[in-house]
Amino acid sequence: MNEQTENNFDFELVSPERKLMSEKVWRVTIPGEEGDFGVLANHSSLVSSVRPGVIEILSAQGDAPTKIFIAGGFADVTAANCTILAEEAMMVDDLDQSEIEKEISDLEEKLNAATDNVEVNRYTTQLSIVKAKLTAVTGVLAA
Repeated sequence: MNEQTENNFDFELVSPERKLMSEKVWRVTIPGEEGDFGVLANHSSLVSSVRPGVIEILSAQGDAPTKIFIAGGFADVTAANCTILAEEAMMVDDLDQSEIEKEISDLEEKLNAATDNVEVNRYTTQLSIVKAKLTAVTGVLAA
């Protein structure tokens, strides 16, 4: 076995609808609730909640990362594998900036017109996820 293969681990990304990815990878960067963290082979075991953001997956050292937006979820990491259970996931390249900006505008209108705490909380949560999508597309933190 070569050194590159020995340093790989099993990675799975699962959404409620289906298994999105299952492969050997070299490194994964995850937007954890307490901050981004990287996973390599032989990582200490942990379970972390994941905030809306971008997962970067490198199949091999030096490769360009695959970038996937997730709307939140949980990461389960062991020395041999990493599984992410995502609420929603999509390739960053499939996100459309103009659609996201329109969705932000619509949600801000709904939030301003909200009349009770349940609506305010729902629209606030949706707005934070959509703003994270915009950040994923532009690379600039959405206000």
